[in-house]
Amino acid sequence: MFWETVAGAVGGLLLVYAVLLLLLWGYARKHPETVTMKDALRLLPDLLRLLRRLVADKTLGTGVRIRLALLLAYLLSPIDLVPDFLPVIGYADDVIIVAFVLRAVITRAGGDALRRHWPGTPDGLQLILKLAGLGAPL
Repeated sequence: MFWETVAGAVGGLLLVYAVLLLLLWGYARKHPETVTMKDALRLLPDLLRLLRRLVADKTLGTGVRIRLALLLAYLLSPIDLVPDFLPVIGYADDVIIVAFVLRAVITRAGGDALRRHWPGTPDGLQLILKLAGLGAPL
């Protein structure tokens, strides 16, 4: 009885994981124009510096800083939701998670904090806004 319960729970988790992978794969194929992998990799150093600066900014709310710290931990962790060696969806999960967290942070922190801490070029800032789903300048 115990092993059947464990097998059912593991099977259910694997099924949910597979469904989420399929949804992620579909999203990545449906929205390839959002940000190219080349652009995302070029922005990575500036993005990491931005996240670190925003986490250290004591004027931002605690919730914003906690979100950013968790995002940094996820990005620096060798463990991913989807292994990076899988084509398309391997890196798409990272990009989607960054986009969701950036959108929440930008909404709560405001444009002034983002402009104040952005270490890169104005074009890079526009690309970050596009990644976060906020195409217009702040």
